[in-house]
Amino acid sequence: MKPPAPRYHPLLIAAHWLTLLLLIAVYALIELHDLFPKGSAARDLMKTWHFMLGLTVFALVLVRLPLRLVLHAPPITPAPPAWMQRLAGAMHMALYALLLVLPLLGWLTLSAKGRAIPFFGLQLPPLMGADKALGRSLEDVHGFIGDMGFLLIGLHAGAALYHHYLVRDDTLRRMWPWAGEERRP
Repeated sequence: MKPPAPRYHPLLIAAHWLTLLLLIAVYALIELHDLFPKGSAARDLMKTWHFMLGLTVFALVLVRLPLRLVLHAPPITPAPPAWMQRLAGAMHMALYALLLVLPLLGWLTLSAKGRAIPFFGLQLPPLMGADKALGRSLEDVHGFIGDMGFLLIGLHAGAALYHHYLVRDDTLRRMWPWAGEERRP
């Protein structure tokens, strides 16, 4: 019986999947808020939760990045070609940039619009003075980058599935939350 493949540290695994759950909620809240009329309590509540969970993603990434530097990624077995490793590194950098830039843009947007920045009973300070025109521009940039996030997240998930089902390496299993999972498709 061969020894189990090396896996990510449990803290990194938990942070990865928690980030995914938060992103699902953040995206769902902003997509579904349009089902409610402008100014309605339900729509405002969904936007508030979108802001708070987006900032939670930001806080989680601020924890994940140092952890990722200290708790190194286990090697992929069998090792992929160098070009594939470089592409994966670029994808991870793009994802981390997305997870940092989007919440900051959201915070800047609320600040520029002169709105409160709620965070679970706290009110965060604005990052800039009120400027409604700049707020609208920042909101547009935030929305565009958010839409690009769908693409990046989809590519990331697709790459994991490609590695698992076609290349048949342990890329996905290293991050899978169920430790004993060794079944092959």
